Amino acid sequence: MVPGAPCWCFLVFWLPACVAAHGLRIHDYLYFQVLSPGDIRYIFTATPAKDFGGIFHTRYEQIHLVPAEPPEACGELSNGFFIQDQIALVERGGCSFLSKTRVVQEHGGRAVIISDNAVDNDSFYVEMIQDSTQRTADIPALFLLGRDGYMIRRSLEQHGLPWAIISIPVNVTSIPTFELLQPPWTFW
Repeated sequence: MVPGAPCWCFLVFWLPACVAAHGLRIHDYLYFQVLSPGDIRYIFTATPAKDFGGIFHTRYEQIHLVPAEPPEACGELSNGFFIQDQIALVERGGCSFLSKTRVVQEHGGRAVIISDNAVDNDSFYVEMIQDSTQRTADIPALFLLGRDGYMIRRSLEQHGLPWAIISIPVNVTSIPTFELLQPPWTFW
């Protein structure tokens, strides 16, 4: 642990606080909460990329989660301006996880959340790995269950909103169990 460095331990309940100083390891979880729209005001679980991308060095109390256009984010984004200094929500498929992360990074995104393209996936986390091109990415890359990504996008479409407002990372260890707002479609 680096003396004086902020420690953001937003992992599962049993992990030691010092892990955060070195970043999340694979199979660790990172939590974020949708603040708006209200119908999906839940705490969601994501997993970090295994061998690429950065870590969260700060907590964002309110930041936009912007669905990428096109959703797979394999090239130029038509809404890239809105992703600058925000977090992009991207769908799996079409190109590598690293390619998607680099596209978002090139558009000035602070992080990328890649949801599974299997909208019925409510329990299986995919291990996001390098694509063997020797490229790198500096922003955090997280994997989100397909059902969660679908429900966030669907809510935004129903409300005619261009983005959600989220808080990330969320320290679930400081929230009483009875107050944890979990998506009703996901088992924790």
